[in-house]
Amino acid sequence: MIKITLTVDGMMCGMCEAHMNDAIRKNFNVKKVTSSHVKKETVIIASDKLDEEKLYAVVAELGYELKAIKQEPYEKKGLFARLTHR
Repeated sequence: MIKITLTVDGMMCGMCEAHMNDAIRKNFNVKKVTSSHVKKETVIIASDKLDEEKLYAVVAELGYELKAIKQEPYEKKGLFARLTHR
């Protein structure tokens, strides 16, 4: 699993967050996506790395500016995650 954090300029409200989440879900195979206009970021959980060029294009199509992409390994945390690693 991979955690991809996008730094995004231009989101102003909850509706912007919803548009971003919908566009990511529509264009990529992701497990989870959440956006925050306050933090200026979108966090994606996916099985594999995503095409960065396509990410830039999808965000630009919405009228936002993708400033940075950070991809790192993702490990599920919580009670049930610990039980499955035994």
